[in-house]
Amino acid sequence: MQNSSDVRRPNKIVRAKPTDLSQSVFEDPLPDYMNVLGMVFSMCGLMLRLKWSAWAALFCSCVSFANTRSSDDAKQIVSSFMLSVSAVVMSYLQNPQPIYPPWASLL
Repeated sequence: MQNSSDVRRPNKIVRAKPTDLSQSVFEDPLPDYMNVLGMVFSMCGLMLRLKWSAWAALFCSCVSFANTRSSDDAKQIVSSFMLSVSAVVMSYLQNPQPIYPPWASLL
């Protein structure tokens, strides 16, 4: 018994080919952006003694570290992370008072 309602065309079947991920054209720019942003926030935290900037630098460097590939340069990631940690430590060594939110003075 042949089924005449079969609409499949065997001559149109194309086998899928796996792509090589090491030569991928698409590269996520998020780790690079967060790395640069972390360094900017670290410098602001160190030079201007802004604690919120130092904490933002630590957040950016953690995001950059979490999103990097294993093939990226580890020295740059570690140096960015250590710069942000030093910004937090130095900002609290200079002024150990906690960060007060801007709306705390209104209450």
